[in-house]
Amino acid sequence: MDTMTSKILSIANLLSFLRLLLVPVLIVLAVDGESYWFLGVLAASLVSDVLDGHLARKLNQVSDFGAKLDSWGDSLTYAAMIFGLYQLWPLIFVEQQAYLLSATLSFIVPLAVALIKFGEYPSYHTWGAKVAAILIAPAYYMLILVDADAWFRLVILFYLLVAAEEILITILLTSPATNVGSAWRLIRHGDA
Repeated sequence: MDTMTSKILSIANLLSFLRLLLVPVLIVLAVDGESYWFLGVLAASLVSDVLDGHLARKLNQVSDFGAKLDSWGDSLTYAAMIFGLYQLWPLIFVEQQAYLLSATLSFIVPLAVALIKFGEYPSYHTWGAKVAAILIAPAYYMLILVDADAWFRLVILFYLLVAAEEILITILLTSPATNVGSAWRLIRHGDA
């Protein structure tokens, strides 16, 4: 196997590919009303998200391709989570629709800004985004299983801060970048 193929087929990237393949499975489970299976497959997908980044760093398999693949996996998984709420738990969806709209905009607006400036999908993987990704899983499950919406709403508000930071990063950068860390790092170290 050549070097390029081995970079694409790294363990971390295979986990991201798995997460992408689980998105249609989540959609079908939601449409079929399989709430327990949906939550189980979603849990596997979210665990693979934690593992892919950790393994990429530990095994020295970090790449721009992997960062972008991970970002696509995240975005499509979050979209499947929102669709799952809509399909399987419509009352919760209606109660949370303003926060779900905010969550959607926290993805769309930074993406649009990066597409306008650089013509490509941003994959900044900031510390804030990593924290938000870790917090969203328990918030989502608590919302569904025990009707605890305060934590879910706080996590969505945190996502809005992450989105604002991603917009600032795009403004500060002079060329596309992945795995930026934080806007503060760009400002402090002049890495833009």
